[in-house]
Amino acid sequence: MRLTDPSSPNGIDVPPRWDPRVHTCVRALSADGEVVARTLTGLFSQADELTDIDGDTPGEKIALVEFLLALCYASGTYPTSVEEWQDWVREGHPLEAVSSWLAEQPDDDWDLFHPERPLGQNSLLAPFMEEHGTGTAQLVIEHAGDYNQFADHHHLDHPEPLPAARAFRAMLTQHVFGLSGRARISGKATLGAAITNLATGRLGGRIRVLALGRTLGHTLRLNLVPTTDDPRVLNLTWTRGPIERRGFKAKPPARPVRGYADLHSYLGRSVLMRPKPGRDGEEASVDRVLIGAGELLELDPELHLQDAVMSVTRTGEKKPLWPSPTRDLWREAHALYAAVEQEAGGLYTRLAKLPKERKAERHPFDLLAVGLLSNKTTAIGWVTSVFPFAPGQAPALYQASLRGSQVAEHVARSLDRAAYAAWAITYPNPKPSDKKAQLARFDARGEQWKATEEPFHTLLLDVAEGAMVTDCMPGYVEWLVQMAREFLDARLDSLPKNGPGLRARAAARRSFEAELTSSRAPADLTALKNGGA
Repeated sequence: MRLTDPSSPNGIDVPPRWDPRVHTCVRALSADGEVVARTLTGLFSQADELTDIDGDTPGEKIALVEFLLALCYASGTYPTSVEEWQDWVREGHPLEAVSSWLAEQPDDDWDLFHPERPLGQNSLLAPFMEEHGTGTAQLVIEHAGDYNQFADHHHLDHPEPLPAARAFRAMLTQHVFGLSGRARISGKATLGAAITNLATGRLGGRIRVLALGRTLGHTLRLNLVPTTDDPRVLNLTWTRGPIERRGFKAKPPARPVRGYADLHSYLGRSVLMRPKPGRDGEEASVDRVLIGAGELLELDPELHLQDAVMSVTRTGEKKPLWPSPTRDLWREAHALYAAVEQEAGGLYTRLAKLPKERKAERHPFDLLAVGLLSNKTTAIGWVTSVFPFAPGQAPALYQASLRGSQVAEHVARSLDRAAYAAWAITYPNPKPSDKKAQLARFDARGEQWKATEEPFHTLLLDVAEGAMVTDCMPGYVEWLVQMAREFLDARLDSLPKNGPGLRARAAARRSFEAELTSSRAPADLTALKNGGA
């Protein structure tokens, strides 16, 4: 087998018995929790026997579901009205039609390493692979870093190949979550200067919310948007298909979306992967990668951001909820439930209209929120949270999340006041430059916020499964207050056992208790004055 055949744009001959569909195998979870590998055809034929998609990261899981939704639309398997969507969700409309459609498609269309139309890729980059190709690290968002040295010591030219199936998943994740920045490929020597200008992916700057059902089939049905338009334009490769692709001489205007298959399969990057054949039955892998600028979409908020939870910035701009390095995602649960209660449109209006299930053993589905946290062009990590949901329970869940958030915020504020009280006595003549570090010595808010996530999710889960908010709040408040007292005491343990140390400890505790039930406190906390917690 020749590895550098000039007649093959990818620089490799495909062996005669190469099975292209093996490279698009996806890991899923069986009913007993076992991780199993399935082809795309197998995923849909067993969609209601598999419980979920298994991804290496939350973002990869989202990207895979996006691609599966695209295949539903491309095969003509989608509801055309809200009423039909409700029937599909309630009755578990089968998805075998997608499997049948996939089985009829030419194998060449699903070949990651096709010499002319590689799946999900831009073969126009092939002549530049030898000079500009790098190791596979830049394909994986978590490795991409600043393109030099990555947190896990993957260098840009790290020589370790990436298994083909994992490269496929990483490519899908790049298409939708890729960050803005400069590509490594030189525009002067390739397709044009604009090839180096990477735009933020469609989901790169916001929180994506996915309704997560009991089975994979349930999940896909919940997230299909009903449409009467023909949504079947599928992006399988850059150089084939009905869509005229952008050029790279200059940045073009964003193009209109050609339906939901186009939306969920758009090529947010120009990618080309060089295959390395497996030996002795081993899976083929990818050993070199090129990445450049991809498609730019003109998104209609009502049609194409149906899952977005709208939020307002400090400057008054209304935009989809974004990942925050300082505010955990679970603290935004009230905004998500409010979108359902207020029927804010799109996914949330449809969820609000689902009939309440009777005698359900548990809440029927969850809302999975995922975002990519970054520092400018450098990925930091994924933020994710899962919120329980039950049709008909949106008002109660909104009240629970709102009241739970208010209590958590005020407990944290009380800890902040306590830290200040301890600081004021411990450091009577501080240097201004030292104040921040001195206050941090007594500030237990970090531990409190981290520990609050479990009781907050427990509160929501109880309400989703039918408990009354008023019955759940006292236990939640007691849980949070007890933790806060323990975390504060742990911080105060560093104080000496002399007079100033004892006064600082006593002042911090008094400040905490006073602020906890002050006039600014939520009603659930002021109840403590009457003998609670």
